[in-house]
Amino acid sequence: MALASLTLSDFRNHALSELTGARRFNLLLGDNGAGKTNVLEAISLLSPGRGMRRAAAGEMAREGGPGGFAIGADLRAGEEIVRLGTKVTPERPGRRTARINGADAPLGRLGEWLGMLWLTPAMDRLFTDSPGGRRRFLDRLVLALEPGHARHSTRYEAALRERNRLLSDDRPPDPDWLAGLEAQLAEHGAAISAARARLVERLANTLAVLPDEPFARPDLALEGGGPPDAAELAAAFGQRRREERAAGRTLVGPHRADLVASMAGKERPARDCSTGEQKAMLIALVLAHAGLMPAERPLVLLLDEVAAHLDPERRAALFERLRNGNAQVWLTGTEAAPFEDILDEAARWDVAEGAVTRR
Repeated sequence: MALASLTLSDFRNHALSELTGARRFNLLLGDNGAGKTNVLEAISLLSPGRGMRRAAAGEMAREGGPGGFAIGADLRAGEEIVRLGTKVTPERPGRRTARINGADAPLGRLGEWLGMLWLTPAMDRLFTDSPGGRRRFLDRLVLALEPGHARHSTRYEAALRERNRLLSDDRPPDPDWLAGLEAQLAEHGAAISAARARLVERLANTLAVLPDEPFARPDLALEGGGPPDAAELAAAFGQRRREERAAGRTLVGPHRADLVASMAGKERPARDCSTGEQKAMLIALVLAHAGLMPAERPLVLLLDEVAAHLDPERRAALFERLRNGNAQVWLTGTEAAPFEDILDEAARWDVAEGAVTRR
């Protein structure tokens, strides 16, 4: 199962771009600002969440266009084609909707068809970023394997916003209403923590047997997040009401967790490693995750400007690992030379000023 074709309508700088005949490797080449990353962003929106740039829905419509956009893709599933789509209409520019085989569907349903991961230049700072950035990264990894994670995350965030609103109100909150919200937070928070813990354990086991080269190997751990048991988490919410009312926000729970990494063999926190070491650990982490995906669940891996920043040995190792995996891979670059090892097997498009041409 993999994407067979993609259509962008009025998305970013693409008035209408059609990409057909996709393969295992798919290469987008063009100058900076041509619209290559916009294609990857469009693909990333065929999954729950805000996409690889975390842009608001209304920001992605083409300047000078009608005020909305549409993205459609054909997913090849055996002998069948499943049509996936998402759009924003001019009438409701802040709301993105999804369609599956021509029928309206919740955005979360997109995650049932595709696992989606990406690496962008901005993510090179993951290990020095805020804990929130690492949580989002971790949850994207979880979501690719467990689509139900999106439902727990959405409901947890909704209950958290309401509880924080009550805690910051000048009037004392209704204890029964708080208790009801805390029960929801505990139920979905425990599910979120359990899914994260399962993934981190599986990743750690996979990474443990990999060599330290050519990609530096990270050791992973989860910190914070409160008790993993729903009953204990609910009790913690209740016990800290006075403290959290003074702070005006919830101070315990999976929204406070952090993914902590260190460089294997050196016992050095990842945040203190060199930029090259951090990037190598990030690639090792994503490749290890790709290896966890079951063959029957498709994974689309979006790699924005990754190859240009790797030496020839690491590029060759990256392509070989991807070749032996199950992921469909979309890559961007400004020139073909770094992709020499995969040019014969890749579908290639040249991108210029929002126009896409198949080579």
